[in-house]
Amino acid sequence: MTNPTATEVHQQIVVPASIEKAFAVFTQRFGDFKPAEHNLLPVAIAETRFEPRVGGHIYDRGIDGSECRWARILAYEPPTRVVFSWDIGPTWQIVTDPGNASEVEVTFVADGTERTRVDLVHRNIDRHGPGWESVTDGIGGDAGWPLYLDRYAALFAESS
Repeated sequence: MTNPTATEVHQQIVVPASIEKAFAVFTQRFGDFKPAEHNLLPVAIAETRFEPRVGGHIYDRGIDGSECRWARILAYEPPTRVVFSWDIGPTWQIVTDPGNASEVEVTFVADGTERTRVDLVHRNIDRHGPGWESVTDGIGGDAGWPLYLDRYAALFAESS
């Protein structure tokens, strides 16, 4: 959508669902819209999990049982807001220092009873250090947040 500053990526989508359902689908079915090819494990992903609590993680579990925890849940406020860290650096490896991670804030705003606007802001990308611009390019490009949100919206068409 737009990049107001080089260190942020903004995306927005409207889905045909109540705010409660929009939030639940985003958090409970994250693995249904996250592309399986977005994988830091040496094996295929069996599932992606979103732990619905502050201190939880978003992680991929491989078909061999291995895990890659690539995000930490920083705020969990159903049905209006969730914030998680982005612990993937410019070389597409896990960032171990939380000070070098960016943040993703997703807000859900009711637009009537059966429509919800979902606003996603991926911010503080420069915290990743040298090469952070490649993170911006990746998450802001067609295979980044636009792809995730398109697949997320498609989940609502399935249930219609």
